[in-house]
Amino acid sequence: MNELTYTRCGDYYIPDLELSEQPEAPIGKYGRMRQRYLKEHRPGLYSSLILSEKLYPHLLEIDRAARERMDAMLPRMMEAAGVTEELKACDPMRWVRLMNTLKAQAEEIVLSEIIFN
Repeated sequence: MNELTYTRCGDYYIPDLELSEQPEAPIGKYGRMRQRYLKEHRPGLYSSLILSEKLYPHLLEIDRAARERMDAMLPRMMEAAGVTEELKACDPMRWVRLMNTLKAQAEEIVLSEIIFN
């Protein structure tokens, strides 16, 4: 077991803790949403992940899974709703409305299944 060392700051001794190197990959939108959710609604799990140095890999995995789920769902939803390139050429405003609706629906599913779970 490693021996802890301490640094004196005024009347207190603070342990000399160092985090191991973390990869420098950026955390995306869904990873940041998961982090905020954990911090606000699951503080015990959030603290545990921080202390075990698993928070960053967890956020990267959540972000990757959410993006993959969105990329898989959206084309199927577009096909089911009849959103095509032909519609885009004929009625661009309707195409935009449908795409915004489908994206919002797919994101709501991803949020409930992956981010807030």
